[in-house]
Amino acid sequence: MTARSRVIGFINIGHLIDHMVMLIFPTAVLGMQADFARPYSELIALALGGFIMFGAGSLPAGWLGDRWSRRNMMAIFFFGIGVATIATGLTRTPLQLTAGLAAIGLFASIYHPVGTAMLVGYAERVGRAIGINGVWGNLGVAFAAIATGAVTQWFGWRWAFILPGTLALAIGIAFVTMVPPEANRSRSALAGNARFPRSVVVRAFLILMLVTLAGGVVFNAATVALPKMVAERLPQLSGSTLGVGLLVCAVYIVGAMAQLVMGRLVDRHPLKVGFLGVALFQAPLLLVASRTAGWGLIIVLAALVFALFGQITFNDAMVARYAQAEWRARVYAVRYLLSFGVAATAIPLVAVMHAHGGFRTLFEALAVGGAAVALGALGFPYRRDEIEPLRLLPAVGAAE
Repeated sequence: MTARSRVIGFINIGHLIDHMVMLIFPTAVLGMQADFARPYSELIALALGGFIMFGAGSLPAGWLGDRWSRRNMMAIFFFGIGVATIATGLTRTPLQLTAGLAAIGLFASIYHPVGTAMLVGYAERVGRAIGINGVWGNLGVAFAAIATGAVTQWFGWRWAFILPGTLALAIGIAFVTMVPPEANRSRSALAGNARFPRSVVVRAFLILMLVTLAGGVVFNAATVALPKMVAERLPQLSGSTLGVGLLVCAVYIVGAMAQLVMGRLVDRHPLKVGFLGVALFQAPLLLVASRTAGWGLIIVLAALVFALFGQITFNDAMVARYAQAEWRARVYAVRYLLSFGVAATAIPLVAVMHAHGGFRTLFEALAVGGAAVALGALGFPYRRDEIEPLRLLPAVGAAE
């Protein structure tokens, strides 16, 4: 195994860990109500601090990754998220649980600005690398549902936090052992946005901001709500967190395949082509999901998650194509600060709308965000020459 592939391997595993740990709570909460004597709408709101930290921590993490060391920041990510997740599994009061979830969010915030910038720097084919990395992240989302459902049902919700936390610590030890400190980075800037007129770059990043804000709310609210929505609309699964977890896992695995498909499109076509393909379907699918129950809901959710997860590939590729290499972690940090910051509003949104109208009202509201993403895709620049800068990336990766 080459040094390049070893680093990319750890970055991909980190993406799985990041999303898996962040989404333990939405499934584990189904088994917590007896211990904390609170309804779902109150308990799910305790995750708000974690999602706020998930966004807020990305900006300093990206700055430290660019100015200090991406490798060392990733080491902090593995060890920090491991300790925080284990500690959350040991909490006894709602206040302790809130603090534990906030700590998980803080350490989880390191991954996206630092890990994605590190990945793009080492990748030979950026679209393919982003697509594969996205699959790992989506598998983390899927494993969170099935593993948390199974462990919560068989051993209790505390072990649903303790076991993944222990896994993260073990991976952190392997990472610092097998990935040496970085050499001095090359400061030869990637051609990137220098090839494009300023107006095109500004337009691309304004649209990126729009779809990041709108898509962040839609993605986060949908993924948080899915376990409870499936449990409610398939009453035959009542009381089985494992059954709910299996179905949600299946939906997410279908969604994971979107990023492989979209990664190939990123390497071969202007971004607008695939961007339109996933963006135009989000609002209609959200509206259909709001009114669907039974096994038909699973089919609709699979199509919806395919579109939502495919969108992420294009958002990351926008930064890779239009941002200079030495600024890339900070640009990713701003993107994820916006995405995860606004996504924090999804927690009270889910809690309030579930208590006052249920998931139909929630998904109708999310369709507005889906429509905003579609408008962004329609306005995104179409340029055949945007693929060229990425062919210079292997030389940059070698210097990372």
